[in-house]
Amino acid sequence: MKRKRAGQPSDRRHRRSGRKVFPQLVGRVQMTREGFIFVIVEGEDKDIFVKASKTRHSLDGDIVRVAVTRAGAGDRRREGEVVEIVERSRRQFVGILHLVGAQAWVLMQSKSMPYDIELDINQVLATGARAGMKVAAVVDGWERGENYPFGHIVDVLGEPGANDTEMHAILAEFNLPYRFEKEVEDAADAISEKIGRTELKGRKDFRRTFTFTIDPADAKDFDDALSFKRLDNGNFEVGVHIADVSYYVRPGTPVDKEARERGTSVYLVDRTVPMLPEKLCNKLCSLRPDEDKLCFSVVFELTSAAEVKSRWIGRTVIRSDSRLDYDQAQKIIETTRRQSKADVAEDSANEVFATVPDKLEDAIAVLDSLASIFRKRRFDSGAINFDRPEMKVEVDELGRPVNVYEKISKEANWLIEEFMLLANRTVAEFIATEGRMDAVSSKNAKTFVYRVHGEPNYEKLESLRGFAAGFGYRMGESDSGKSASESLRNLLCESAGKPEHDAFESIALRSMAKAVYSTDNIGHYGLAFKFYTHFTSPIRRYPDTMVHRLLAMYLDGASSVSRDKYEEECRHASERELVAADAERTSVKYKLVEYMQSRLGQEFDGFVSGVTEWGMYVEIDPTHIEGMIPLREIRGDFYEFDEAHYCLKGRRTHKVFRLGDKVRIKVAKANLEQRLLDFELMENFTADNNSNS
Repeated sequence: MKRKRAGQPSDRRHRRSGRKVFPQLVGRVQMTREGFIFVIVEGEDKDIFVKASKTRHSLDGDIVRVAVTRAGAGDRRREGEVVEIVERSRRQFVGILHLVGAQAWVLMQSKSMPYDIELDINQVLATGARAGMKVAAVVDGWERGENYPFGHIVDVLGEPGANDTEMHAILAEFNLPYRFEKEVEDAADAISEKIGRTELKGRKDFRRTFTFTIDPADAKDFDDALSFKRLDNGNFEVGVHIADVSYYVRPGTPVDKEARERGTSVYLVDRTVPMLPEKLCNKLCSLRPDEDKLCFSVVFELTSAAEVKSRWIGRTVIRSDSRLDYDQAQKIIETTRRQSKADVAEDSANEVFATVPDKLEDAIAVLDSLASIFRKRRFDSGAINFDRPEMKVEVDELGRPVNVYEKISKEANWLIEEFMLLANRTVAEFIATEGRMDAVSSKNAKTFVYRVHGEPNYEKLESLRGFAAGFGYRMGESDSGKSASESLRNLLCESAGKPEHDAFESIALRSMAKAVYSTDNIGHYGLAFKFYTHFTSPIRRYPDTMVHRLLAMYLDGASSVSRDKYEEECRHASERELVAADAERTSVKYKLVEYMQSRLGQEFDGFVSGVTEWGMYVEIDPTHIEGMIPLREIRGDFYEFDEAHYCLKGRRTHKVFRLGDKVRIKVAKANLEQRLLDFELMENFTADNNSNS
């Protein structure tokens, strides 16, 4: 007899009782501070709203079965109620330990956890935690009729406000580790550093080819290097050499399992949480100068017009001759672009250039020229350049923020970027076309890990068209991938330097799909590449290690691997990437709020960066730090959100606030726990004061 699945209602019983049978879906809970939830169903664009009274004690991250009680139509959201908690999340919740006699709780201050967690006092005492300390706890359950979920402490983070405590709290909030277990460290330490005849077998030797690295000044893990050689026929041999992590990290080992689980290195404001133990990421696999290193390489023969005449992919051994940071490389580029070396010999500011070997000067000059051609060709083909300012927070030795500045990308950054893009694209094309150079996908292509980016949401682009029209801009057609990219590029170019530019870029970004890993090669829309993968950063990205392994297998003639298995691996890697990015943004937000705490009451110029039904967001100059002005706090009128025109309108005065409008604000509040800034709008604002006419 076929048994009814748990949690499924009996249709026969419901027909007899006259109750309506609602469709049921399984998804992941996204909880709010107010207690209501949204259920995210994989593969569906729209979530399901569930009132706080209908959540069945489900919490953020839980997998639940939800009955859809109201179908969404048009802009109306679907609603439902939780009928079963399929799987309770093991995510960590961070809060303050509170002790009263023999009772203990973790008091929550989280955006996604509105309920305090009850604890076993004996377990609390065993951890050594004291009242008032910040701790991480996991929920074990929530019995019907009980006021609180119950759980246990998994980590004692420290005193609130201390830098290490707060950074560890962010990692715990996103279930990210901040240390390696001893088993993993021991396994890494046991990996041999020897490079002898056995290790060199089957590798091309590039140790006598001029090779160098360019990385940030504070970098320790150098996972890519470039080699350069002039050929007798006038062309250039350029090698892109990537640390051969897959040689050292074998599948199924403790180090491999940990790297897969982490998925990526995480870069918080004041620290890096590496994917691999230090022996691997900073020593064995780091392409340090004057040391033999094992690599996986893509080597090109290129003309002066940046045409690829041939390519070779395989395992190598290299020996880097020079290690540059981006500033040093940039000075060389700027120098070689001047009329002559003699002109700069007297330039006292150019001390770096005086010690630059001719080989390095020549290599960087040629590679800079080739990279410029690659870059122009990419944008001419439809690549989209979202040039959003990247803000960096500088901290002192105690982790306190002392400066906020914009990170500027220049030609040295673009040089490395273009050759990494070339290598990534070439590896993907090599597999997808079965080694041909005609850029035609093969129906028999073997399973591979691609980095893909779908076409934008055309409905959202139409909204941008209407919004831009309000500023006097006419966007071209956006009914296909190519026309959309051309329209966006023209709009952003035409509005560059004007107040509305950032608003256009922000809306355009929201229309874009997210880049993910997949075995289904749909191309990369943002880069305008038909083939693309991640091959160049295996020290910090696990998908690159998977790519290296598959590439090595296929070069050795292996059959195709299971697509289903690797699609699951791609899904996991994409999820880990999102988690890491969220943690990184959260650490930046925390430090920005901390930075503004000492500036309460100060005034700044800024511009409107967002408008909603509850408030107006403002970015201040020049740091681009964002805060919110609640609508109820704007004096002089009652403002309403006009969703159709994406602006705020005064009911009585008809004053209007649009994206990009310049305003002056005062810093009113800085909430570190919630990582929120509240601004106050000053009376002498410069918003658009015209009426609807």
